Amino acid sequence: MRYLVISDIHANWEALEAVLEATKGQYSQILCCGDLIGYGADPNAVVEWTREHCKIVIRGNHDKAGVTLADLEWFNPVAQIATVWTHRSLTPENMEYVAALAQGPMPVENFSLVHGSPLNEDEYLINIPEAEEAFAYQPSQVVFFGHTHVQGGFAHHGNQTSRIETGKDSSTLELDSGTAYLINPGSVGQPRDDHPEAAYVLFDSERQVVVYHRAPYDVEKAQAKIRGVGLPGVLADRLAIGR
Repeated sequence: MRYLVISDIHANWEALEAVLEATKGQYSQILCCGDLIGYGADPNAVVEWTREHCKIVIRGNHDKAGVTLADLEWFNPVAQIATVWTHRSLTPENMEYVAALAQGPMPVENFSLVHGSPLNEDEYLINIPEAEEAFAYQPSQVVFFGHTHVQGGFAHHGNQTSRIETGKDSSTLELDSGTAYLINPGSVGQPRDDHPEAAYVLFDSERQVVVYHRAPYDVEKAQAKIRGVGLPGVLADRLAIGR
């Protein structure tokens, strides 16, 4: 099966559109590691698209907070403002859909989806020590995760854990049967790895090949929408620098 695996769309319709345009005809199913909403100006458009087209979606921390399933005490002031605005903007139907999203880990074929970590959906897997701990509790050889907005991930072979590095250009990872993987497709709508292009992966589960991609999109249009609805300007500014 060929999958488009995405994460952290964050209500950025322009970025999502660019990914879909770039991947036409290249996958059979779409999977999402969470955070449909938060930060961006198009929560309803993104959720409505997800309801129709995404085969399996798990919830992220902004999804929970946006429908009041989690409080805002761990969010910074800008994220709190965006979450309150998102909650007020969602239609009842989209609110109900987001509130019903399942928590990871979610099995798919012989791999899994989580938002933050196999241990805790809200945990950030940024450094090798956290990844090593997560590998000890990994539900499958391959786990796709999001939350950090950093494309790449980690590989664990024997007693060694290493980082999977990616850049602006596409890169291919051929999975080894004796290695465990935590694979982050990166963020569609809010990249934070110094690359502003929308991030995603294409995964061929039969050939066991992951291809990391980036898609340029109309950043200025997304920025204008954020400013136009009165959200904090920093949420628009950061889109241009991928931070």
